[in-house]
Amino acid sequence: MNGPNHFEGKDPLEHVIEARRKGKLAASEIHGEELSGHYSAAGSAAKETAIIILILLALTNTISPYLLLSFLFGLLIWKTSSSAILGWRRLERLHRLIEEERWEIEHHRPQEREELTALYAAKGFSGKQLEEVIDVLMADDNRLLQIMLEEELGLNLEAFEHPLKQAVGAAMGVIGASALLVFGLSFLPYWGALLCGLFVIAVAAGFTAHLEKNRPLSAIIWNIAAAMLASGCAYFLGQLFYP
Repeated sequence: MNGPNHFEGKDPLEHVIEARRKGKLAASEIHGEELSGHYSAAGSAAKETAIIILILLALTNTISPYLLLSFLFGLLIWKTSSSAILGWRRLERLHRLIEEERWEIEHHRPQEREELTALYAAKGFSGKQLEEVIDVLMADDNRLLQIMLEEELGLNLEAFEHPLKQAVGAAMGVIGASALLVFGLSFLPYWGALLCGLFVIAVAAGFTAHLEKNRPLSAIIWNIAAAMLASGCAYFLGQLFYP
């Protein structure tokens, strides 16, 4: 009775494939949100800080240093807090999957063995060797839980950082970008901040692309183009409504 309910009418390998999709969804990033990891959080926060300041410059032409510092401090609090909240959400999803898998191990152990057998048979194990591998994995519940999370759901447990570590990364990103922008603004009220902002976007985009193993140069070009388009549109709309 437990088998069909557990597998929902699928064979063990089909059930594993469906579980892998579930795990991939849980570990994936929601569109528009920063990647996990403190380095990615730093790059995302730095880039966002620079883009926001570029749009403000396009609308106002110049910004008082005191007003800029007040704004950047508020942005620092927001980015740090939102990054920590996002990290806790990821951990909450992970903990839910762990508890669901632990429950399945406790209540559907024969079916978990079938899933493992299908998984390792697909890896090339067979016969007595396959049985020995499954016996070893089934002997320890903690090891079995880890194997099922990694093999069945496709989760990389080491990829989940503590939310506070990610929040620190976001804070460093805002602080670093802010320091460069204030430096540029103090020397050249408009062009200094503009050039420093574009520099921050280029570095953050290239760094993030490197982390994702994408092409840094392509990411730099597209991010700078998007930032200039956004600030340019803001400027022309501002001139249209408030000439």
